[in-house]
Amino acid sequence: MQPAPQAQLPLLHARDPSRVVVWREGAPVRADVFLAHVRQVRASLPPGVYVVNLCEDRYSFLVAFCAIVLAGQTNLLPPSRAPRAVAEIMAAHPGCHALAESRPCEPPPNFIAMPALHAVVEDVFAVPNVDAGHLAVIGYTSGSTGQPQANRKTWGSLHASNAGNMACFAAHIGTAFEVVATVPPQHMYGLEMSVLLPLLGEVGVHAGRPFFAADIARELAEVPAPRVLVITPVHLRALLAEDVTLPPLAAMVSATAPMPLELAQAAEDRFGAPLVEVFGSTETCVFASRRTTTESLWALYPDVHLHPQPDGTRIEAPQLAAQVTLADLVELPDARHFRLCGRNTDLLEIAGKRASLGDLNRRLLSIPGVEDGVMFQLDRSDAMQVRRIAALVVAPTLSEAELNARLREMLDPAFLPRPLRRVAALPRNETGKLPRQALLAALRDAT
Repeated sequence: MQPAPQAQLPLLHARDPSRVVVWREGAPVRADVFLAHVRQVRASLPPGVYVVNLCEDRYSFLVAFCAIVLAGQTNLLPPSRAPRAVAEIMAAHPGCHALAESRPCEPPPNFIAMPALHAVVEDVFAVPNVDAGHLAVIGYTSGSTGQPQANRKTWGSLHASNAGNMACFAAHIGTAFEVVATVPPQHMYGLEMSVLLPLLGEVGVHAGRPFFAADIARELAEVPAPRVLVITPVHLRALLAEDVTLPPLAAMVSATAPMPLELAQAAEDRFGAPLVEVFGSTETCVFASRRTTTESLWALYPDVHLHPQPDGTRIEAPQLAAQVTLADLVELPDARHFRLCGRNTDLLEIAGKRASLGDLNRRLLSIPGVEDGVMFQLDRSDAMQVRRIAALVVAPTLSEAELNARLREMLDPAFLPRPLRRVAALPRNETGKLPRQALLAALRDAT
């Protein structure tokens, strides 16, 4: 269960003012300096209840995140920083403000800019406490299966979810390490791995969000060992395609999409570090992990319990005030491990035949020459009252006819994509996910 609402929990895990929270522009930021910046931004916030945290720099995000919490307000984390997505979230929370490092050309209503940070360190180092029941975050799902949905996180639930992650990493790499993350802090995976870990554990994080392989190598070199690279399968595939040497890694951590075994093995062989997959959702936060190259089953975090249902899985976890049901289908060989069997939304039945989207996508990506691709079921039925499968494929050296010929060798005719379209790139968001509305728009544009 979550801590009682009246419980007080620290804003920052730091007994020593010199503890490094963030590495920024090649230099460490101490806990006392970080808290001074938090107090400065907290004093600049106008009265209110909600603030959309749009800061791109991870350090600015961390400071703003804590300032909002310390002010008794709530961080709103939209599924993206696109103006339309931000406008929808702000409309759902009348009177809220939006905060970023600088004023955009077309700022949202009630916009406030981060002040220029300057440290006024207090003589006595003291970490403020926050009520465990305070609503710290409302995070939104990516919209990969429909419209983004709001998920509420109290300060106590964030502490509880971070304790599970720290227990997982302690088994692999110890309790003190440095993180470089390619994912944004607004996404729940990015929030857990690059915001909560440095706030609530003996962890430092690099302020950047590297995209290109050279930037990843440079930022890893700017933090001391042991180093942990937080990444996604899409980013990892791109990293392996580049001729780059990384500083020694203690581990790689991946989420947001299934990690192919071949990709995990290639990454471990190349970079000489274990790859740890973590499993969770915006609704639940992370609640399980595995080392993909050696473990087919997922290991549950302490005090997490799963209850398989015909249409999904009910989850009990320390960070959840009540059980949550996800669309994921699982089998339980024992009480502490599960086998993932897909999602109820992935199961297809066409002309009396069954298949899973996960398997169809795996086969599509196995075709030599396919750099990226996705198959998905259309919303509308055709003249035969069948909801057909569509595909978007990035394959510069293959024609649509060649792709269809390869798929005919692999798939039952009922599950061949109609239509299949070649595109220059898939409409992935910042974490590599594919929002359904973006997929449908890309299909319309390619037709």
